Amino acid sequence: MPEPHASSAERAAQQVSVLLPLPLSGAYDYRIPPEWNLSPGDFVIAPLGNRKLAGVVWGAASGEVAATKLKHLAQRLGVPPLAAELRRFIDWVANYTLASPGAVLRMAMSVPDALDPPRPLAAFALSAAGQAALADEVSALTPSRRRVLQAAAEGAAAPAADLARRAACGAGVVRACAAAGLLEPVDLPRRPPSALPDPRWPGGPALSPVQDDAARSLAALVAEDRFSVTLLDGVTGSGKTEVYFAAIAACLERGKQALVLLPEIALSAQWLQRFEARFGAPPLLWHSELGHAQRRDTWRDVADGKAPVVVGARSALFLPFPDLGLIVVDEEQDLSYKQEDGVIYHARDMAVVRASLAKLPVVLVSATPSLETLVNVEQGRYRRLHLPARFGDARLPEIRVIDMRRNPPERQRFLAPPLVTALAETLEAGEQAMLFLNRRGYAPLTLCRTCGHRLECPHCTAWLVEHRLLGQLQCHHCGHAEPLPPLCPNCGEAKSFVPCGPGIERLSEEMAARFPGARLGVMSSDTLTGPHAAEELIRAVETHAVDVLIGTQVVAKGHHFPLLTLVGVVDADLGLEGGDLRAAERTFQLLHQVAGRAGRAERPGIVYLQTWMPEHGVMAALMADDRDRFLALEAEQRRAHGMPPFGRLAAVILSAPDDAAADSAARAFARTAPHLPGIEVLGPAPAPLRILRGRHRRRFLVKARRDINLQAALREWLARVRIPGGVRVQVDIDPYSFL
Repeated sequence: MPEPHASSAERAAQQVSVLLPLPLSGAYDYRIPPEWNLSPGDFVIAPLGNRKLAGVVWGAASGEVAATKLKHLAQRLGVPPLAAELRRFIDWVANYTLASPGAVLRMAMSVPDALDPPRPLAAFALSAAGQAALADEVSALTPSRRRVLQAAAEGAAAPAADLARRAACGAGVVRACAAAGLLEPVDLPRRPPSALPDPRWPGGPALSPVQDDAARSLAALVAEDRFSVTLLDGVTGSGKTEVYFAAIAACLERGKQALVLLPEIALSAQWLQRFEARFGAPPLLWHSELGHAQRRDTWRDVADGKAPVVVGARSALFLPFPDLGLIVVDEEQDLSYKQEDGVIYHARDMAVVRASLAKLPVVLVSATPSLETLVNVEQGRYRRLHLPARFGDARLPEIRVIDMRRNPPERQRFLAPPLVTALAETLEAGEQAMLFLNRRGYAPLTLCRTCGHRLECPHCTAWLVEHRLLGQLQCHHCGHAEPLPPLCPNCGEAKSFVPCGPGIERLSEEMAARFPGARLGVMSSDTLTGPHAAEELIRAVETHAVDVLIGTQVVAKGHHFPLLTLVGVVDADLGLEGGDLRAAERTFQLLHQVAGRAGRAERPGIVYLQTWMPEHGVMAALMADDRDRFLALEAEQRRAHGMPPFGRLAAVILSAPDDAAADSAARAFARTAPHLPGIEVLGPAPAPLRILRGRHRRRFLVKARRDINLQAALREWLARVRIPGGVRVQVDIDPYSFL
């Protein structure tokens, strides 16, 4: 406690504000010992109620609470401080998304035990007694103990599990040797030092003149050491990855860190192979499929500046880089960059913000850029580098439309005759094919043939999807799963359920019946249980152990299969359903990406689109390979209606345990809705998914001009409503999902 005669400056120096990784209203003030000499960004342990939590010093104390009432910080942590640019980024994201700063900070502190000092790894080495026992051929060593000692003698100190594996025995034998004094304990670093990516490694293919010009332009932007946004726009197979590798090399040459965001990092085995071939070592990975220990070590390596390159999913944007020099957002148009739960944000847009705050270049990469990005290019905010042709002798595939009204499939089949014929010819030629259907499972709907009852999720207004391989019905929104009931719950009829429509499992069943000799591979988030499973399937396709790959949208993400010459899109109209303002744009992007898997080497490719609407603008644009005209028409329609990117949108979603509470809250919000020039509030209305995870949902859509401070209007609106207990309010700025 400061002396009574201490100056106000001295008292302030003994107090700081600390932001905790919790959805609280802001930072809290705490007292500190004078000798601590804390600075903004330092990690500390702070008391909160009966708990002690890790937090970050956010700045000077607010002074709103008397010094005598403040609690003392418990501990200062030996972790590199959170960089000022990341703290500014956290505040910016919180302000933009209307989330609490602590909720955003939690994404930057996603591995709490990474703040603890790294613990050494317990290992064992051969002791002097062990050496003597091993040298004595008549000693009373069992064969397994002798193998353990021999393994310890032949290599460096190693953990018990490693020694046991080398000696082909159980870890208990290793521990018994240690207990007998034949092995001695040794502490090793948690991880051995690994090779780092080398920007001068002699790897990777030679670039074409167009690629080389683009690569030099990106490298020059990195050298400028200032904020810029560049769209690397190239057709599928044009070598965009190799071009932005040059920017990464330039970043490493300057001793800075690089971050690459990929939409499906857990499925990107080919990308990782190409990176290692180019730089001689792998990057560090960051995604949800990693084990906890690997995430902890990666977080700490990033914070310590020991991670030159990180490739990860959207959450990697919040890692604590101390010296970030470049951000690359590959497949920038991909929907998976939008986080829909917790803090709702779009990683592409936030990557641009983080680059702006840190004054570094960001590269957005796509063969089908989002309309938002292209408008920024047209308005001069972003640069554009264009790769108009495929690398080498590869040509873009021919795209043909199959009018399903004139060429319907056989009854209970889903492949039209022209596509079946093309599949037969492709397999006969010894080439590979891909069938794309963006529906997981066996069938999207199961109903009773007697009474028409449809099996629905008990927690959501959604049909249950049959997954025949797993032997269960699943809800793809909340994860509920149950077996197929033996009796119809509505009419009691036995064995009356029939599947309606195809999923990729049913498509695989049809292919097996039509082409019994063909080797099939199925690729979806259900069948790929992790990165290793994905890597094995991709390797099987590369080595031609698979003839036909059947998959959902995960097959569209940058895979390169030289023998794949035919792509069949089974339901090209699927993404056009619903009232999503981006439905046509997304469908065009996805089908263009899928089509781009065909003919990526010297063999020409062909793509068939099965559609009931061949006259639709998406199909016409794909056939004509006229992306720019299609997007110009999309832009014209959105501009006319004031829709993004020419206007602003926000969604306010209310959820409650029952309909009455949801309706009551919606009425209260409607009564206080803003009535301001340039702002229009639509709703309330039941959300398309009226019940989700057992909660009843109502939705407002707020439309505003570009020059309106939408966040300020929403913040004022929310402050005017008393939100009853049990009601949750979710705000989605720039919504992408309208469910």
